[in-house]
Amino acid sequence: MPLSGTGRSTRETVFAPRIDALLRTYRGAQVFRLEPDTVGIADPVLIDELLRSRPANEFERPTFKPLQGKSISRAESSAVMRAVSQDVRAALNKPAPGPVDLSGEWPQAGHRYLRDLIFGPDPFRLRILMDRRLEWTPKLTWTVIGTGAALPGRPGPAAPVSHLASLLSSSTTYGERRHAMGLYRRAAAPVCFTVSTLVANALWLGSPFADDIPNRHLLLEALRLLPPSWNLLRVASPEFPALDRRIGARDDVLMLPLLSHRDPDIWSDPDAFRPERWADIDPDHQLGYLPFGHANERCWGRHMVMPLAERLLDVLRGDGLAVSPHQTAAKVPLAGLLGVTGVRVTRQ
Repeated sequence: MPLSGTGRSTRETVFAPRIDALLRTYRGAQVFRLEPDTVGIADPVLIDELLRSRPANEFERPTFKPLQGKSISRAESSAVMRAVSQDVRAALNKPAPGPVDLSGEWPQAGHRYLRDLIFGPDPFRLRILMDRRLEWTPKLTWTVIGTGAALPGRPGPAAPVSHLASLLSSSTTYGERRHAMGLYRRAAAPVCFTVSTLVANALWLGSPFADDIPNRHLLLEALRLLPPSWNLLRVASPEFPALDRRIGARDDVLMLPLLSHRDPDIWSDPDAFRPERWADIDPDHQLGYLPFGHANERCWGRHMVMPLAERLLDVLRGDGLAVSPHQTAAKVPLAGLLGVTGVRVTRQ
């Protein structure tokens, strides 16, 4: 029977077999061998030490790892982060939109809402890069990017597009446009993917919500039980064996918030959705809680994800939307972000 990640006893969270096996086999373990050359780590103290021992290299950064073999400079990554941050702030500062229907299948419904809210003015060739179907294969993604880069016409400097899209205006060659569109995909899509997945997880785990539970607590608890970024990979490094003799000189290290977030030595009633626990816990200093990475290098999107997710929850709660009472199971596939799929949301 797959583990349930919800306090709603009538709902079952069905994890993909590999994730289910990790939870069943290694929950409560500290250090264990997953592959001949890979060590799994769930010990929160050791995770903290490993992540403090050295910063992530360029291949370990999900958004700004090399793009088609080309390194992304710090200046370029900073420009992209500033642009996306400006776009998210602009979206949050917009007046409340007119009536919007967020019922339907999640996380897709939330993803479409966020895409239009933040990047709605952008040309179709860019907005299509946020299509969830592009997750299927990198080849499909780069086919779409290549086609878009070859089309004539570019947003000018004064075009009413997102700040992120405006970075394309300086691209003059096909190669530059292709690179810029790849960065657009890398930066824009994860914002929409992560927020819609997080809110779908919260809906599945706890809706309908009690009126006195703040959105922030609902999201922190959803991030605990279903962290979208459920593992952190670090390639073999001489710092690691020095910290624990069970790690070999050639071993890659896979740190697993998936497990530390459900460790019974850290959390009371670890499988239950209890958002009220966050009234007395500081998420930034809770050992073993790593939904946005380590304190030394938090995910750059953290300060965008939480306000957007809270805004979505405000709309959903205000409209009386919750998971359909007729749905009793949802699957968590092994694909990209950790989250439930096919959640049917209706007005209660």
